[in-house]
Amino acid sequence: MSAIKTNNVMNLKTLKTIYWSGAIFISLWFGASGFFELTKNPLVWDITVKLGYPAHFIYILGVAKLSGVIVLLTPNRFLRLKEWVFAGIFFDIIFAFFSKLMVLGFAPTIDAIIAFAAITITYAMFRKLYPAAYSTGVSEKANYNIVQA
Repeated sequence: MSAIKTNNVMNLKTLKTIYWSGAIFISLWFGASGFFELTKNPLVWDITVKLGYPAHFIYILGVAKLSGVIVLLTPNRFLRLKEWVFAGIFFDIIFAFFSKLMVLGFAPTIDAIIAFAAITITYAMFRKLYPAAYSTGVSEKANYNIVQA
């Protein structure tokens, strides 16, 4: 039994370290991006406009990113909302990758590839720390009563 414990690939401390390192990295990345979008910083704004996105979308994206960062950095809370944040980040990265690929070519997509790897690892650690416990939301007894009625 002790051999199993000592051979365990990742203990809780390692999982938390990887998760929080990834969460902080992603938060810095998307927090800076969101801030730059809201302040019309040319570093982000000009590329996003060049990709064909309208100005109002860029502002919404900035607000969403900063809101997501707040949720992501809140420890042990808002777990279901964090799922949505992870999904939003995945979509943002995928859209950025394909937009850049189609408009700018492959080289500018490297940042999206790095972000995708980082968010994938971070999400995998999140799932290990907080395993999903899905249910139908209706107990079997209540479901039985509905069917019998």
